Amino acid sequence: MTNIALVVLDTLRKDAFDRHFDWHPGQRFEDAWSTSHWTVPSHGSLFTGKYASEVGVYRNAETLDCDEPVLAERLRNTGYTTRAFSGNVNISRQFDFDRGFDHFEGSWRLREVDRNMFDWDGFIAKTEGMGLKRFPLAFWECITSDCNTISSFRYGALLKLRDLGYGTDHVDDGARDALSLVRETNFGEKEFLFLNLMEAHSPYSAPEEYQTVEPPEISGLNATINEPEHDADRIRKAYDDEVRYLSDMYRKIFEELRDDFSLVITVSDHGELLGEHGAWEHMYGIYPELTHVPLCVYDGEDKTETRSETVSVLDVHRTILNAAGVDSESRGRDLTEPIETGEFLTEYHGISDRHYHKLKNDGHADIEHFDDELRGIATDGYYGHETFDGFEEHGERVHSDPRERLSQLVARLDVRETRDDVELTDSIRRQLEDLGYA
Repeated sequence: MTNIALVVLDTLRKDAFDRHFDWHPGQRFEDAWSTSHWTVPSHGSLFTGKYASEVGVYRNAETLDCDEPVLAERLRNTGYTTRAFSGNVNISRQFDFDRGFDHFEGSWRLREVDRNMFDWDGFIAKTEGMGLKRFPLAFWECITSDCNTISSFRYGALLKLRDLGYGTDHVDDGARDALSLVRETNFGEKEFLFLNLMEAHSPYSAPEEYQTVEPPEISGLNATINEPEHDADRIRKAYDDEVRYLSDMYRKIFEELRDDFSLVITVSDHGELLGEHGAWEHMYGIYPELTHVPLCVYDGEDKTETRSETVSVLDVHRTILNAAGVDSESRGRDLTEPIETGEFLTEYHGISDRHYHKLKNDGHADIEHFDDELRGIATDGYYGHETFDGFEEHGERVHSDPRERLSQLVARLDVRETRDDVELTDSIRRQLEDLGYA
């Protein structure tokens, strides 16, 4: 019986992994690539073994609603107990990413969304200056709006206590909850565990004892169009503070996992731009700082081995299914077996309507190019990709005409064109805004 864990270290850059995760044993793939620059499409690939454009999971189509069974469903259908913990509201029940999981839990972000909180932030802004009249109005709106009334009252009271100096903010984005979950769960045989840990994601606010700088505020697209509000070096240090904390927390989680799981795959879904190419965060292009990701496969051997083959998050899907003895279609290969170097695409589908309209409302006019579709090709130490200004290459060419080869691979995709028709609740929108997704 093989117990399998898949851990996504959300938004972790490859160079940051190299600096702070030297403790991680296993096969470390130095030339690993995501299929996209952000969470939803890359998780779509992890869960299906296909490119996001093939399963219709990308901007404005963020629900995991493809017809074919996804990873957890295939494992559950063969007798696996499937468990998940997510710190990212994009990877939640609201967007059907709980498909196939017997147990699906989340950090405080997801718990607030699941409870469908009253929009206290909007109410406070709307009623500023009303004084004591706000309290009966808050009571009335809370019981008459479409929200979980009791949980909303409790949350409103917590906000008020914090205003008065009582209570504490959330310590992290869920890593401590994930550690508790792993420690307290009595894992049996044929277990699949998925974790999404969000500590490296903005807002860059590490626990106080890890802070070398005051945590900055940053809005990635606005900072890309203009300049970040805070000093660039301060932003980079705050990101690094988060990564150091993530490394320490994941080391504790990993030590627990290795006792119960014979296969642990650790991967990032995408990286982060920290001023390179004049851009910030991860909603702008498919530069290598975004798509070149850490990937480590631990199969019980404590030795560390460096692998140079070009691989993709697509390979994670096949590796897990092979370990479980499940036959399924996949673009990936089994990373625990000898493999040849691969040839993989990266994809950028533009920004969401939420982002576009927000930028417009903020007064930005020249943003039409943000909706361009871009693609890249990674193979044998080479990465070439489209940008908003042309074609950029890294490494030694494998093909005499990489742009032509890229066009050939893109033409072979069986693209599923779709669009979500989902009305976001106030709770979801609030969390997406805090993470820079709305």
